[in-house]
Amino acid sequence: MDQFPIPDLARRSALRGLAAAAAAGGAASLLPASAEASTTARIDVSKIAFERPAVRAGVKPFKVAVPQAALDDLKLRLSMARWPDPETVTDWSQGLPLQRLQSLVDYWQHGYNWRAAEATLNALPQFTTLIDGLDIHFLHVRSKHANALPLLLTHGWPGSIFEFLKVIGPLVDPTAHGGKAEDAFHLVIPSLPGFGFSGKPQATGWGLPRIARAWSLLMGRLGYSKWVAQGGDWGAGVTTWLAKQHAPGLAAVHLNLPILFPPPLDGTPDAQEQAAIAQLVAFDGAKSGYAKLQGTRPQTIGYALADSPVAQAAWIYEKLGTWSDSGNDPESVLSRDDMLDNIMLYWLTDSGASSARLYAESFTTDFSTQKLDLPVAVSIFPGELFRPPRKWGERVYSRLYYWNEALPRGGHFAAFEQPALFSAELRRAFATIR
Repeated sequence: MDQFPIPDLARRSALRGLAAAAAAGGAASLLPASAEASTTARIDVSKIAFERPAVRAGVKPFKVAVPQAALDDLKLRLSMARWPDPETVTDWSQGLPLQRLQSLVDYWQHGYNWRAAEATLNALPQFTTLIDGLDIHFLHVRSKHANALPLLLTHGWPGSIFEFLKVIGPLVDPTAHGGKAEDAFHLVIPSLPGFGFSGKPQATGWGLPRIARAWSLLMGRLGYSKWVAQGGDWGAGVTTWLAKQHAPGLAAVHLNLPILFPPPLDGTPDAQEQAAIAQLVAFDGAKSGYAKLQGTRPQTIGYALADSPVAQAAWIYEKLGTWSDSGNDPESVLSRDDMLDNIMLYWLTDSGASSARLYAESFTTDFSTQKLDLPVAVSIFPGELFRPPRKWGERVYSRLYYWNEALPRGGHFAAFEQPALFSAELRRAFATIR
């Protein structure tokens, strides 16, 4: 399968009229006269001091090169979107409000520039390597500082490697970002199987335990004998399983979504425990429809996500609104370019269905409370979906050495929303592990 799927000629003939207009007037004819592509920089990689990793056996350099035809096809589809009736409420309780999505899609069609995102990725060291029959894509950015600590960062859904771009500078080059040389990390940032530029599993079995084993092999292949790992969302699941499996060289883990469900209760719950239980009940009752759908019918939802960029955008943008610490105003913490870069990675690689299958693999099984006896650090951001009490962590993590829930802001996408706070947390959490 092509990395960037483009509809065949027979299918594209349905767009013949608009395509002809585009051909006659050039690509710019699809834009309003006043529209200009965004030139806002994602991150200025030239200002990050880092070292490119040495060549490793079985590891291949990777560059992103999206065909222009894929971008042209996207623009055509956006211009022909068919919209539903608006919601009948004044809030987000029925889902993403129509006007919010229409505004985002209008910018996507008329102002967004994928090539800026592509250039940012290509300015960073990217690689692929074959593990357990699957190509795994990852960023590998080494610090210039001696004794930097190798750190594996794993994203979740509906996220991607784009979540971590703004923490690369502070973590790899701390002296340029208010830190000290001894705060430095070497970063390994992989794309989950079925996500982004990683391969798509062709059979069942790629759940959290198998991904954790693949990540362990990856860190060994890169030559790291002592390293730490971090994750939230699915990344927290993978990181938890790395610790449970005692991955060789893994010295400690950091979680910004500790997987403490079902809750490890001991006697009658106190007020703080009752509040956390109420969050879990509320989430299951009113906010978990996406997980149940992806966990039981990933193929069915995949048809919509593969065929309609508007559907793919809505499926992700709603979560960026309701899961961020933004009061359902995601643009207050993330730029539209940030959000669309992430959405584009799903759209261009046609990974709506393949990413959803992880829910079928692990959501009701492996994504659950696991007793860990490796050092564990936890940061609870105030806008997180679930805020468990420390006592639950102490009952499950026998070597819990760091727990911070006194953070001023940040939600489920902590690194994406608040890169400075997130980076500071990792510096503190792993300071005693070096």
